[in-house]
Amino acid sequence: MVLLAAADPTVEVMTPVLYRVLSRARETADTVTLELEPVGEALAVPAPGQFNMMYSLGVGEVPISVSGWSGDGRILHTVRAVGAISEALCGLQPGGLVGLRGPFGTTWGAEKAVGGDVVVVAGGIGLAPLRPAVNELIVHRDRYRRAALLVGARSPEEIIFTEELAGWRSDAVIEVMVTVDAATTEWKGDVGVVTTLFDRLSLDPEVTTALVCGPEIMMRFAAAGLMARGVSAERVIVSMERSMQCGIGRCGHCQLGPYFICTDGPVFPWSEMAPLLARREL
Repeated sequence: MVLLAAADPTVEVMTPVLYRVLSRARETADTVTLELEPVGEALAVPAPGQFNMMYSLGVGEVPISVSGWSGDGRILHTVRAVGAISEALCGLQPGGLVGLRGPFGTTWGAEKAVGGDVVVVAGGIGLAPLRPAVNELIVHRDRYRRAALLVGARSPEEIIFTEELAGWRSDAVIEVMVTVDAATTEWKGDVGVVTTLFDRLSLDPEVTTALVCGPEIMMRFAAAGLMARGVSAERVIVSMERSMQCGIGRCGHCQLGPYFICTDGPVFPWSEMAPLLARREL
């Protein structure tokens, strides 16, 4: 019986791989970025948009998008403390251990936008899963026409990757705009929800692909605003995060209509998500 269980392919994919915290960077009051290195064999290299299941030893497991990686097996996860498990992960210090499973899910598919314009729209910590896509755009900038990154946060203190945003803006490889819902006296930038930046976009809607991630309500308004400017629902790509608990479509917690977010997503065209999100309590 033990041999049969070991032969089950789900056994391997459900077994966490140990990683060690190499460094810890505080992004906001409740958000940190952990740089992890494999203790032994590393997981497969992720693609932009994918996620890992992160296991806080002795506490539990949550899905966290990959915010970066390197060729030597190191991986970045940006975690916001919103519950017991994520709080434990945020409390990890260099040298601490964490379990990882993955990578899981679909990707941003930025290669489908080659030759056209790309707009990346991030709300709050939604910039974390979009960060690999932005870096991909920068590395392969010559493959695209115009490229813009629009970032929104509730306040200046809740903007993540501030130094990187400043670097992207100063390099001028892509257009970067940042806005906050509520400004402080020190804030000199734009004020308003992220969709207020759309009026400053100069993109050809027929060849524009939009990558959008943030709170669900923000993604609804962003999709509506982009489509009002002529971008088709098929070219508005969103990342969903709904109660994923296993990563392999077995537990059913993340089911949304005919989809399991962990295996069919988390990245979907808005044309597939809009009809489902329009139905109350689905």
